[in-house]
Amino acid sequence: MLAWFRTWQLGVKSLLLHPMRSMLTVLGIFIGVASVIWLMAIGEGISIKAQEQIESLGANNIIVRTIKPANPEMATIGRHPVPTYGLKREDYERIEDTIPSIVEMMPVREIRRTFAAGSKEIDGRLVGTTPLYAQLSQIDIDRGTFLSDIDLREALPHCVLSAAMAEKLFPGEDPMGKTVRIQGNRPGDTGFPYQVIGVAKSRGATAAIGGSFAGQDFTNDIYIPISTLWSRMRDIVSIRKNGIREEESVELSQMTLRVDGRQHVKETAEIVTATLKKTHKDKEDFAVVVPLELLEQAETTRIMFNVFMGLIAAISLVVGGIGIMNIMLATVTERTREIGIRRALGAKQSDIIRQFLVETIVLSVVGGLVGILVGLACRPVTIGVMYLIKKQMPEMIATLPPVVQDIHPIIVPLSIPLAFFIAVVIGVVFGLYPAYRAAAMDPSEAVRHE
Repeated sequence: MLAWFRTWQLGVKSLLLHPMRSMLTVLGIFIGVASVIWLMAIGEGISIKAQEQIESLGANNIIVRTIKPANPEMATIGRHPVPTYGLKREDYERIEDTIPSIVEMMPVREIRRTFAAGSKEIDGRLVGTTPLYAQLSQIDIDRGTFLSDIDLREALPHCVLSAAMAEKLFPGEDPMGKTVRIQGNRPGDTGFPYQVIGVAKSRGATAAIGGSFAGQDFTNDIYIPISTLWSRMRDIVSIRKNGIREEESVELSQMTLRVDGRQHVKETAEIVTATLKKTHKDKEDFAVVVPLELLEQAETTRIMFNVFMGLIAAISLVVGGIGIMNIMLATVTERTREIGIRRALGAKQSDIIRQFLVETIVLSVVGGLVGILVGLACRPVTIGVMYLIKKQMPEMIATLPPVVQDIHPIIVPLSIPLAFFIAVVIGVVFGLYPAYRAAAMDPSEAVRHE
């Protein structure tokens, strides 16, 4: 025990004889350790943000959306054949009646329309839905209320405006209780009046996920009860493409199904898909999206991302290890005479190896501890830097994605012992060669070294 204590004492004393060299060696290790912690923390913060966006879709939900196929089925409506595709009201009713694991359902019909208030006309998206829409789409109300069960049951001519639409149609005014006219089925049809009962808070757009779940932009929305939409408007809508007006028939744009538990989501999604395929056959005019699967994919991606970031940071540790080996080799050359004298006085090869390994371990441990302290400062430093950048360069920050603007690094607990352990191991591994080289010297030759 005394021999080990003397070895540690001698190793620390040798390092203190060259403080600048020792400090630079420690610097390489602490940068590597801090890099591991910082990169994994930033990666974790970005991943958590992405998972929160997916979580907002509802992990207990199944989303079924209408998709326009390449060759939609044609149905003769009136005098003209009209493309008809997508989800039907009978699909909604069949699923509601036959799948017991579904506890709530929400139909949605989205139509592009022109909205008018006084002399102002704005193009936007008309959304026919139910009161559940506000909860599932995270629509917060600024004034008034969202649609109610009475609005739905009585098919009342009530509407809720998005924040941007309220400002465009009623600039500088309170839109509550006022009237908005919504374009009817044909161009020039001023449609029916709707009374404003609520104004939503500003809601950011959601990104598209894969090829089956479209991004959602809530900026120019007006919400009305879907029962009112069905009673006042036909399923056929007119669309303009390349200067030519066409018609198409769609009954439902989307159905959101809430399942009684996460453990039943995948099974229920398979049943829903099988049920719809019986009536839609090979039309491929719908897609079933399960946010739970997206969450699992996001978790897998998070792990892969953190491993990748950790590997990149580990390169810094390897560079620091090379620095240790370089310094220790130089130390062996400088201390050749000292090593020869120690061997001549009876020191064994194992004593010489132990002394040099102790020095590399001390350098690695000190560098690792300093790196951990700097790594723990990741969150406050990042938040402070982002705050200063936002104040100095707000235009540049505004162009960045929201996930980057609001980045909050999250320290991964595993990264701290992992980075420290790797730092010590690298220090020992890269210190072995100089230690063995020192121990292998011929004592007589080492004593005569100048």
